[in-house]
Amino acid sequence: MKKILFILFSITFGTGVFAQGPPIFTETPILLGLDGGGIRTFGRFIVKENATIYVQPIGIPYNITSKTQVGIVGLFINKNPNAIKAVSGFGDLTFFTKQQLYKKNGKGKTFRIIAKLDQVFPTGKTNTTPSIGNDSWQSQLSLVTGFVTLKYGVYGQVGYNITSNDLTDNLIYNFAFVYPLLPQKYPPNQINLNIGFNGNYKTDIKSNSVFLSSGVQWIVSKTTLFETGIQFPLIEEVTNAQKTKYTLTLGTRILIF
Repeated sequence: MKKILFILFSITFGTGVFAQGPPIFTETPILLGLDGGGIRTFGRFIVKENATIYVQPIGIPYNITSKTQVGIVGLFINKNPNAIKAVSGFGDLTFFTKQQLYKKNGKGKTFRIIAKLDQVFPTGKTNTTPSIGNDSWQSQLSLVTGFVTLKYGVYGQVGYNITSNDLTDNLIYNFAFVYPLLPQKYPPNQINLNIGFNGNYKTDIKSNSVFLSSGVQWIVSKTTLFETGIQFPLIEEVTNAQKTKYTLTLGTRILIF
């Protein structure tokens, strides 16, 4: 019988038990808990100078083994431009796989490295203005690291995204620091603070965007957490009409198998 470890990322090493959620805006190299067999969904409001965009992704990961994970992410998108009629529909579909490359455990701490491959299929409709899909096949390979202790977690991600249809390729770089506010205990009841940044460099046009990210997670049980976060642009090299004012996220993660 499969053993379900407690919460989104609960790992036992020697005598140390972790009850710490993964970062909200950055990938995690931990493949157990809700990041192993569950559902993640959240609403994301992106407020720009010329439009408001709402994105509702639903991600379903599944662990083939303790070191290998596959999953699918679907999107519902609503775009509401300032001057024209709003459009909505299902966006592009993403399949992903994660493979653990390195793991080193110590007393009350662990260091992990995984490789992640995302394959985006252009299933979103493009016959509207603005379009819902990107009309582009995309492949992204990234390296994700994490150093996690009983007192904090530090996460990093670097990846490269290759696109088709004359869209620009992207170099992504993300960093997150997670700090639990309450003592570790079981069953878990934890509040985590998240802070970090998320970068995207468009290689073909040499355009860079960096967002400051912060958020809060509430782990309410061994199967459920709620999270909310906000992002503000530090650097955004786009036209003034396309600039982002802020991005607000509110979501949940639930362990189901």
